Amino acid sequence: MVGADLDLIDLAEYIDHALLVPTATPEQVEQYCFQADQYHFPTVCLYPSAVRQAVQLLHGRKTKVCAVIGFPCGATTSGVKQYEALEAIENGATELDIVINLGWLKSGRTEELYREMASICEETGQTVKAILETTLLTDTEKRLAAEICMDAGVTYLKTSTGWFGGATVADVRFLRDVSKGQVKIKASGGIRTVEQAIALIEAGASRLGTSKGVELVMMQQIPKQSEIENSY
Repeated sequence: MVGADLDLIDLAEYIDHALLVPTATPEQVEQYCFQADQYHFPTVCLYPSAVRQAVQLLHGRKTKVCAVIGFPCGATTSGVKQYEALEAIENGATELDIVINLGWLKSGRTEELYREMASICEETGQTVKAILETTLLTDTEKRLAAEICMDAGVTYLKTSTGWFGGATVADVRFLRDVSKGQVKIKASGGIRTVEQAIALIEAGASRLGTSKGVELVMMQQIPKQSEIENSY
C-alpha cells in the first residue's frame, strides 16, 4: 500500500478483529462476530476454543475465522502446535496466527523452527501468519526469523502478539524490505488511532490486528461526516 492515496483507505478492509483476552466469554465472542460481520472485517481472530462457535455464527458471511496458535509465548512443543492448528482448521478456521518459538530462534535452533512452521503450513494448507514478536528481537533476529518463516511457506509475517509491545512503523517497513513482496505483512498490537493505523498501512501492512476495530472505523468516519455536514 506504499504510495497509495491515503484518503481512499478503508480501514475496515484491513482489520482482523481480535478478541484475545483470557477472560473472553461466549457472549463476547458473539459480539465480536456480529461486529466483524457488520463492518465487513476480513476476519475475527480468536482462541481455538472459540473457533467452532464463531464459525457457526459467521456461516455464509464474508468474514472468516482466524485462530491463534501457541499464543502468546510460542513455547509449546511442535506436536502440540500442530494438533492445535489442525483442530482449529477442522473446526472451521481458515487462517492461523502462529507464534514462533523465540527460544529456538535466539539459541540458533533454526532447523527446528523451520521444520515446525513448514510442517504446519503443509499439513493445514491454509493461510498462516507467523508472529515474530519483533519487540523482543534484534534486527538480525527479525531478518533471520522472517527468512526462515518465508522459506517454511507462511503467507504473512506478523509483528506482535500485543502482549510484549506492539507494532511500529519501523518494524513494518523492515519486514516489508526483508520480504520483498514474497509475503504479506500484518501489524498487530497497540493500534488505537486512525493515524497510527494508516501509517502502518502506508509502511506496508496488509492486515491490522486489533481489538479496537470498531472504534477505528467509527473514528475514521467522523471527519467524513463532518465534511458532508459542512458542505451544506
